[in-house]
Amino acid sequence: MVGRHAAARRRAALTALGALVLTSLPAAAAAARPPAPDSRPGAAQTLGADRPSPEVLRALQRDLGLTPDQAAARLVNEAEAGARAGRLRGALGDRFAGAWVRGATSAELTVATTRAADAPVIRAQGARAVVVRTPLAGLRAVKGKLDAAAARAKTSDTPVRYVDVPANRVVVQATKRSAADALIRAAGVQAQGVAVRVSALRPRVLADLVGGDAYHIDGRARCTVGFSVTKGAQQGFVTAGHCGRAGARTTGSDRSDQGTFRAAVFPGKDMAWVGVDSGWAATADVRGQGGTRTRITGSAEALVGASICRAGSTTGWRCGTVRQHDTSVSYPEGTVHGLTRTTVCAEPGDSGGPYVWGSQAQGVTSGGTGDCTSGGITFHQPVNPILDDFGLTLRTASGQDAAQDGAAATAWAAGRVYAAGATVTRAGVRYRCLQSHQAQQGWPPEGTPALWQRV
Repeated sequence: MVGRHAAARRRAALTALGALVLTSLPAAAAAARPPAPDSRPGAAQTLGADRPSPEVLRALQRDLGLTPDQAAARLVNEAEAGARAGRLRGALGDRFAGAWVRGATSAELTVATTRAADAPVIRAQGARAVVVRTPLAGLRAVKGKLDAAAARAKTSDTPVRYVDVPANRVVVQATKRSAADALIRAAGVQAQGVAVRVSALRPRVLADLVGGDAYHIDGRARCTVGFSVTKGAQQGFVTAGHCGRAGARTTGSDRSDQGTFRAAVFPGKDMAWVGVDSGWAATADVRGQGGTRTRITGSAEALVGASICRAGSTTGWRCGTVRQHDTSVSYPEGTVHGLTRTTVCAEPGDSGGPYVWGSQAQGVTSGGTGDCTSGGITFHQPVNPILDDFGLTLRTASGQDAAQDGAAATAWAAGRVYAAGATVTRAGVRYRCLQSHQAQQGWPPEGTPALWQRV
């Protein structure tokens, strides 16, 4: 009896995913033609945005100041906007300069282009068109030069660099203006194309060596479980790379043996995964405040401006919005690239915990500034690169989270991670990926127009 209770406690602890250590143009007339009736599920239905958990809705209402109807409408609008933005990204090609949502219910989708003649095509998809100077690829190239210059300088005075898509610019956050100016000169980029944000705040990994919550590493540190995953027959979970090194042993919140870090990367990236012992059962659940659960159905990436919520062992369930993807952050321990910047607060102990958009897995907490009393900014390591780099499969509510099937690289396969713009073939037909995600058997291209477009 005691053994059964202990096993149940272990399964419940892993179920509570959330234990901070502390991303050729068709003719305008064709694009504007009304779509034919389609019996396939829309984006909201595919991504589960039309049936969010009560916990997600309550947290959105509390942290974003929404009514119940606004919270529900926001998730549906964001799902539909992601699919439309994906189609326009493919249509605009190298003129695409980003997409984002705005408004209390994310009802306004804006898509930027570098050519005014694209505006009718964008409006035909129900989006607001903005004409800008620099395409997204150009902004990312500038940021790449700044990142390289920061690595050479080895300074902590310019800790954050990111692409501000709505403003069509690259931003350097620095502790003083002179440090930012020196970095821009060293990178050899045009100063007028880079904005400087002066702040005394320096991002930190959210570490707490007190222990006593969620899961523990080698008996000295604690972190929050991210999302359940599998690798073949091995079950486990993803978390932040700064939480532990490969080979480190973990115990659960009750100090019972749990598992081992199978791989960890930090700095550079902030990702790790833990393989758990047989007494633990991986589920598709994330535990929010009060013990309620949200079921994960996939990993489609949210747009800039979309709502996002986080679970952590210190501060529970907190929500905010996505500000930027592909952010570079220089912590005292080293620089991490490819993070997502959000307005969600976090505190020590929340590291490694899961970020979700509706029922879609987004990433695990890396670090940030501020706290949940005065407010703060956090950065998360996106989950799709973790799954891709370590060959993991996200455990989802569909129960069809099979591993990669060994098909040719150009053929669609469940378990593979696809970036927006990637092309695959299935049954002799080519498709383009609209939203970055890990493919599942229940999401074939021909049946999910929210994720794939026939080309």
